[in-house]
Amino acid sequence: MLNTKLISLLPDLATFILVVNEGSFTAAAHKLGVTPSALSKLITRLELALNVKLFERTTRKLVITQAGQRVYDQCLVMINAAQQAVDLSDADHSEPSGSLTVAAPEAFLHSVLQPFVLPFLKQYPYIQLKLRAADGEIDLFRHNIDVAFKLTDKPDENLVMRELCKTNLVLCASPDYLQQRGVPTHPTELIEHDCLYLAETERDHIWDFLKEDEFHTVAVTGRYAVNQSQIRLNAVKSGLGIGIFHDFVVQDAIAEGKVIQLLKNWTIKSNYHGAIAMQYAQTKYMPARLRVFIDFVLTHLKPKLTPPTLE
Repeated sequence: MLNTKLISLLPDLATFILVVNEGSFTAAAHKLGVTPSALSKLITRLELALNVKLFERTTRKLVITQAGQRVYDQCLVMINAAQQAVDLSDADHSEPSGSLTVAAPEAFLHSVLQPFVLPFLKQYPYIQLKLRAADGEIDLFRHNIDVAFKLTDKPDENLVMRELCKTNLVLCASPDYLQQRGVPTHPTELIEHDCLYLAETERDHIWDFLKEDEFHTVAVTGRYAVNQSQIRLNAVKSGLGIGIFHDFVVQDAIAEGKVIQLLKNWTIKSNYHGAIAMQYAQTKYMPARLRVFIDFVLTHLKPKLTPPTLE
């Protein structure tokens, strides 16, 4: 029998998830159209009902407690189940419709997904597609994402995974740069060259190379660093130095002779290498909009993703 107390708590539990995701009462209140003080009182009421402290409140930030984290994790399960119930009505629609949120690393989003979007939207005019550039870890449940594309050799085991292809990192430079500065034949020679890196973390200028049982870590330097792949590629084409890119970003430039691949026999190690994986939540009742997107990717996008041999 359903506990009547639970029924009254469900809206507050859903609101609690929003507060955690937004990181503050002010941001969550703005989304809900209420005042931060009203939202704070709601959370206090929820804490009294659950007999647990959900947040440590300070003047600068809102920090979830360990007990609050456990409540949050269970609430995510609840919300996911509720979403599946809502999606039941959508599953049998003859015309897929509704909002679909897709996340992918910036380089993949720009080079691969961007040209794919228009034909998909033309075929399914009642679907609203939201694309998010998301490098690093992508939490589908926390950020309300339907599908995530990941460049990794460690996909999320709690999600369904469809591997689209393998991806490798490629080191390259323009013909003009190599003519002026010479062609490096070993990773350690890169310390004598101008190199372009991401500059997102303290270790982004540290490049790791592997060939059989030989491993080298090189601290590169350069006058230009940028965390956007196309801007970085344009700089490499212009002769500013040597850069590392995913094969799908640079394969056209290599084929056209605008850049030249270097150190082909070496594997470049990174957090973003391995498989291009499409991941989504396991569900019995998949919404039509999600089903047709997955089918479209497998039918139209996957065949185009097999990287050519960059020789």
